[in-house]
Amino acid sequence: MREGQPTAIQLAAYTAPAFWIDTVDLTFDLDPAKTRVLNKMRLRRNPDVAAQPLRLDGEELNLARVLVNGGGTSFKMDGNQLVLENLPEGHDAFDLEIFTTCNPEKNTQLMGLYVSNESFFTQCEAEGFRRITYFLDRPDVMASYTVTLRADKAKYPVLLSNGNLVEQGALEDGPNGPRHFAKWVDPHKKPCYLFALVAGQLVAREQRIVSRSGTEHLLQVFVRPGDLDKTEHAMNSLMASVAWDEARFGLPLDLERFMIVATSDFNMGAMENKGLNIFNTKYVLANPATATDMDFGNIESVVGHEYFHNWTGNRITCRDWFQLSLKEGLTVFRDQEFSQDMAGEASARAVKRIEDVRVLRTVQFAEDAGPMAHPVRPDSYVEINNFYTVTIYEKGAEVVRMMQTLVATPTDSLGRDGFAKGMKLYFDRHDGQAVTCDDFAQAIADANPGSALALHLDTFKHWYSQAGTPRLQATGAYNAAERTYTLTLSQSCPATPDQDRKAPFVIPVTLGLLSRDGAALPLQLAGSSEAAPQHTLVLTEASASYSFVNIDSEPVPSLLRGFSAPVVLEDGLNADDLLILLAHDSDPFNQWEAGQRLMLQSALVAIQQNKDLTGQPVLSDALVAALRNVLRHPTLDAAFKDLALTLPSENYIADQLDVVDPQRVHALRETMRLQLASALQADWQWAWDAHKNNGAYSPDAKSAGRRALSGLAMTMLCVAAVQSGDAVTPGRVYQQFKDAGNMTDRFNALSALVVSGHALAQDALALFHKLFQHEALVIDKWFALQAGAPDRAGDVLPRVRQLMQHPDFSLRNPNRARSLIFSYCSANPAGFHRADAAGYVYWSEQVLALDAINPQVAARLARAMDRWSRLAEPYRSAAKVAIERVAAKTDLSNDVREVISRALSAA
Repeated sequence: MREGQPTAIQLAAYTAPAFWIDTVDLTFDLDPAKTRVLNKMRLRRNPDVAAQPLRLDGEELNLARVLVNGGGTSFKMDGNQLVLENLPEGHDAFDLEIFTTCNPEKNTQLMGLYVSNESFFTQCEAEGFRRITYFLDRPDVMASYTVTLRADKAKYPVLLSNGNLVEQGALEDGPNGPRHFAKWVDPHKKPCYLFALVAGQLVAREQRIVSRSGTEHLLQVFVRPGDLDKTEHAMNSLMASVAWDEARFGLPLDLERFMIVATSDFNMGAMENKGLNIFNTKYVLANPATATDMDFGNIESVVGHEYFHNWTGNRITCRDWFQLSLKEGLTVFRDQEFSQDMAGEASARAVKRIEDVRVLRTVQFAEDAGPMAHPVRPDSYVEINNFYTVTIYEKGAEVVRMMQTLVATPTDSLGRDGFAKGMKLYFDRHDGQAVTCDDFAQAIADANPGSALALHLDTFKHWYSQAGTPRLQATGAYNAAERTYTLTLSQSCPATPDQDRKAPFVIPVTLGLLSRDGAALPLQLAGSSEAAPQHTLVLTEASASYSFVNIDSEPVPSLLRGFSAPVVLEDGLNADDLLILLAHDSDPFNQWEAGQRLMLQSALVAIQQNKDLTGQPVLSDALVAALRNVLRHPTLDAAFKDLALTLPSENYIADQLDVVDPQRVHALRETMRLQLASALQADWQWAWDAHKNNGAYSPDAKSAGRRALSGLAMTMLCVAAVQSGDAVTPGRVYQQFKDAGNMTDRFNALSALVVSGHALAQDALALFHKLFQHEALVIDKWFALQAGAPDRAGDVLPRVRQLMQHPDFSLRNPNRARSLIFSYCSANPAGFHRADAAGYVYWSEQVLALDAINPQVAARLARAMDRWSRLAEPYRSAAKVAIERVAAKTDLSNDVREVISRALSAA
């Protein structure tokens, strides 16, 4: 059943629950068609809330029995809520027993209890537990859980739930043969969204570890039989995560065992259920033959992220879903710090930071500028699943990172020690509680009295309450006579839906100054006796000026080093200034940023001047020469070179424009790519030859960087070869594709042939499928590469429609749907935005088809049209027609209707 016009839930309307649930005892008789759930709870009234009926959430459940203190009771249904009015008065605890059944094999939403590959899995965040039993399905109700699982032993030999296994054994035989049970007790209170169970035919990689305190723990990674050889990296990542969290923050593993289970049917990346993490196979399974360097890195990051939730999200959780970034933003920050620490060398850490910022600016800045813009702590939502966004996660992480920056001291220049003190105070105050973003920020500030964060905490909290990406304007004035440089910083923030006016933010601006010959200049603020090569200014007002003394020549400012705040910087630097930063800046982020800005400025000038792109160079000779110097630089890291020589994406270029013609942006970027490929052809050949042989495979940062640069070089050489008619180079690339000793090199070669449009691409794609047809995650790459290939005369959409008929394609599998449909609609602008509107028609068809199966996935796809109102004609009108076609469906899910309604409001 679909709801009518949905009602928005408001942060301001939060009230504490009228009842607390102290204990939950669940018994499951698992059956794919009819699982029986006996739910025994001990509840008590909340003395701080006026007496009222108990309202329990439930969806798609068959209710068989309700008992209070062992006796029957009256109840009524109010929509999807079970309402109990005749409950014991007073504040003494009482027992409530509810018996229901559900149908897991029909659960295509993959929320609640569902079946995948003949095994049972759960997904309860955010509101999936109500699809298992009637409950107070909200995160501020934390209870102790005991869970008993009963099932056929042959079909479901492994029975898992949260916490510690306390009992297991045989049951009386059933109609299908022997049955068994397992009983689990979680020693820690938790909200119901962290409940999990798994039952099926699984095998495990096991590792016993000993913590710093001497406590022994069992780590287990469960997968389907046949996948065990792909679990070593996930286990290594888990062990590293446990060690890192205890070393960096003093947070030990608090259970006898910690389990990861992988499933191929999963709406998200992974889920941090207490002690029983359930993962998408994409973030568990890897070996050199089937996974790329990116896969290995993502596994390390996601395993770390979910493990770190054990404390930041599980031990302390959210009071309500508006506080989602309390756990997600903080934990993304923690997994980013973990990945940087694991990378080791400064250059590898810098590369990780650049990669994180690139995602933020490409995806989150676009979200901030679109109809779904919302604060890090939203004020309202219709469907909470729509707010698992890059704003909550990645921008939320940047807010936490700024806190660390703002508690820095002269002896703790990065703020790491001060932030760790704040984390300790946070846990001392709130362990075992459901709290708010304000509680976290207050703890970090209180642990660091006198810090910039403590002094400006109220203003800093605007990062939580205000949507949009602030603009930071910077102007500099040099006084040669007085040897002073005055920097004026100003801030503003564009209007966003429901927020026209914005108060100032607290913006930490880390900067350095360079002379015209590239030397670092000492920074000494007027009135200060201290001079340092780098300084962090803290802008708290609309505008402020800062004077630096003893500056002997007009400097080039290097602002926002390390991307010290998630803002758009407008500093007015010209091409000569940026070339100096590209060649000499000691800050790797700003060195990379200078090259990106030069390429972006070249693109925008070409678009604004409406240049004829046929054979005309877009990049200046000086920029091409500077990029050649980066590529040939003897000491720069290969991974950094790969990032520095990669052009800004079509989506990022489009985001800088008021009116977007996607076909012109595509043609422009292809022209820029061809120019770089041709002008640096000899240099690309050197890069390929010098970096293609790396010995036995290792996913370490240095080796991965060499493979990345080799892959970029192959693509550029193939692009130049197709243009010149050279058949030798693509032949060599095809040979590397066939001979590669690991998936990264093989897929880089395949991608080079596909991206360049060489005829050998079809042979390579056919061979690739033949080699890996039984590896689902590899076939996802095969689908995605074809759907995201550069569009040539409208050839991508027909190929996508053809691939939907492929025997390996299934709309019901989220990974497969994302690999094909999302890669086309969200990651291939020129293929999607067709003048004949066929891409939009396809999008509307797939949104509606997915909505009938899995509204969460459908709503994600619906967001491909977030920024339709900025399109040039004829795209804009055609896009609106497609959105209206979806909106006209009367039984849309709340998930999709919220996205579509907000998109139409942007007209």
